[in-house]
Amino acid sequence: MLLGISGALRAGSTNTKLVREAARVYGGPFMLADLNLPLYDGDLETSQGVPATVHRLVDQIADAEAVVISTPEYNQSLSGVLKNALDWISRVEAKPWKGKPVAIMAAAAGRAGGARGLYALRLAISPFGPRLLTGPEVLLANSSKQFDENGHLIEDSYRKSLAGVIEALKAEVARG
Repeated sequence: MLLGISGALRAGSTNTKLVREAARVYGGPFMLADLNLPLYDGDLETSQGVPATVHRLVDQIADAEAVVISTPEYNQSLSGVLKNALDWISRVEAKPWKGKPVAIMAAAAGRAGGARGLYALRLAISPFGPRLLTGPEVLLANSSKQFDENGHLIEDSYRKSLAGVIEALKAEVARG
């Protein structure tokens, strides 16, 4: 099963569309993670423990054969929603990212397609020890104009980049 993680909560998010398009290209079973989690708060963790929604996300990551993550770029970084999820995941004993094949990408309104957000995501997730792909990079610029009515990418260059990263992800999964 491929797990998709979108760093945006908005219903019409182009990052969610990009994750879904990646899943279509990947083929097979797919699940979209829910990052609608409480803000990380050490006092909450101490008084109530790690929320069940976080444990569910950790289990989904652990059970997935691979993970694809797409982040928007907010103020030259990854989204707070995605950073919050990573912070919560870091608080559990299980290490679901360790050795997990992970492809990261970005979709943003700007011309750089979320390059800084993608770089920030790479920095934030690397300490978890995933088998993080280094390329090809998928940086979807002017993202609101890049999908057709069925949620498929319109431009050949983006379709080719996405196919390349999915091919690399499948190869990483096959390596075991």
